Amino acid sequence: MNFDFSDDQKFLKSEARKFLDANCTTQRVRRTLDDDAKPYDEALWKQVAEQGWLGAAIPEEYGGLGLGHVELCAIAEELGRAVAPIPFASTVYFLAEAVMLAGSDEQKKALLPKIAAGEVIGALATSEGPGPVTAQSVQASVSGGKLTGTKIPVTDGDIATHAVVLAKEGGKPGLFLVDLSAGGVTREALKTLDPTRDAAKLTFDGAAAERLGPQGEGLSLLEQVLDRAAVLIAFEQCGGADRCLEMAKAYALERYAFGRVIASYQAIKHKLADMYVKNELARSNAYYGAWALNTNAPELPVAASAARIAASEAFWFGSKENIQTHGGIGFTWEVDAHLYYRRSRQLSLVAGAPRVWKERLVSHLERRNAA
Repeated sequence: MNFDFSDDQKFLKSEARKFLDANCTTQRVRRTLDDDAKPYDEALWKQVAEQGWLGAAIPEEYGGLGLGHVELCAIAEELGRAVAPIPFASTVYFLAEAVMLAGSDEQKKALLPKIAAGEVIGALATSEGPGPVTAQSVQASVSGGKLTGTKIPVTDGDIATHAVVLAKEGGKPGLFLVDLSAGGVTREALKTLDPTRDAAKLTFDGAAAERLGPQGEGLSLLEQVLDRAAVLIAFEQCGGADRCLEMAKAYALERYAFGRVIASYQAIKHKLADMYVKNELARSNAYYGAWALNTNAPELPVAASAARIAASEAFWFGSKENIQTHGGIGFTWEVDAHLYYRRSRQLSLVAGAPRVWKERLVSHLERRNAA
């Protein structure tokens, strides 16, 4: 069992880094951050689509590259490192995965080629307010193929063309596919800590909805989608955490205090060492998750939960310590450290908070041990 990328996957990862180093600099990220009218980089989105990344895990019969989830993990890590201001996660990790998992052949033929071509932007709409999503918390409902209810917050909801919505049908939660450009949908943009990843409140009033998968299986399907997305997001978080460590180390080696580089002081050494340890722990869990995802192993729920928890902690810790290592200037707008702090917070909540994943991990382990 090899928990590492193959030579071909490493080459893909290397080429992705070269592309993003040239086309997704922090200056370009800042342009999106500073422009309230543009919640994502449309030009970069088109370039990424041309690279084929949006269809990396989509089968060739549906217009994708058919490479597999490990290759998608490699791309995700580089996107996280670059804090790319595009709705890649919402479209690929959530919409595409939900359609591939539970969509009918007609739904796959209609949507997956457009996702691979960059013609569709996705969103996952499950939350209706604070707290974990449960059968009791879902108030949105579908009757006669029409959806009514409110979802808040919805990541990339202000720019998405399609959404996967959790709603009740016949009293039981189900997953539904909604074309947000059709009638019966109202959007309200929300302010977030990371404006390079849009969020919105979506209100549905008789919007047309197509069910994904069997009736009443919404929560079960949602858990499977979240497990897949958790692994992919973990790689984004690992990429961001590694970049935070690189930034902190580089600054510590060039900044002098009392005639010595600050990297020579024990406090800074310990700070960087702690970042490294958390990053390596997160990477180990992410690799385990990638293996489980790519092989559809029974361990996927446990592996995804562990990857999600470790990667969220590593990126959050790294983004804070990067600011602290930079000292007084680390808190300023001019230093790029805040770009990673913002993204670490956004990614730690987009698929459920870490505490929710800790509860899921414990539940999965208890069930496994009882079996």
